[in-house]
Amino acid sequence: MGKLVVVENVTLDGVMQAPGGADEDARGDFPYGGWAHPYADHVMAETMGKGMSEDGVMLFGRRTYEQFHGFWSRQTDGNPYTEVLNRKHKYVASRRLAEPLPWKNSSLLKGDVADAVVALKRDVEGDLVVLGSGELVRSLATAGLVDVFTVSIHPLTLGMGTKLFAEGKAGYGTFELVQAVPTTTGVIIATYRPTA
Repeated sequence: MGKLVVVENVTLDGVMQAPGGADEDARGDFPYGGWAHPYADHVMAETMGKGMSEDGVMLFGRRTYEQFHGFWSRQTDGNPYTEVLNRKHKYVASRRLAEPLPWKNSSLLKGDVADAVVALKRDVEGDLVVLGSGELVRSLATAGLVDVFTVSIHPLTLGMGTKLFAEGKAGYGTFELVQAVPTTTGVIIATYRPTA
């Protein structure tokens, strides 16, 4: 049986929007895209690389899938993430996309997302890893389907932007810290397991 593992970059004030680049997600006139780049180091690369190398599949929301496909499927620089992302099977939650999907080893989830993820957890060996995909993560967390959160907490605040957990919404529960890895740039890579 598979575990659903959510992997996110967040600021101290919980913002998860556009950590990777200025044009990644400018919804709401968000001007701070690319905020995570200055904090990358070898500790983060090694820690996140371990998780990427494990068996399993990927799970994306549409927006993140399209953004990742647009970048990672075209990389030829030998980055180990490129090989992993191209090789692993990718499941996509979307009402807009239709098969065949453009990135190799990709499939649309059929029917209700929560039901489809329950079936995947039952049928897949290894982890189902969600990168980004905030709307999808919030719906899966509310349904109690997330087994592990790996959150890279960056030492800055932005004061605006989409947050990992929606404000004014209860029901995400409590969490137990499983592991915390500090990086040389002040990022804490914290792994949490829901307790309820």
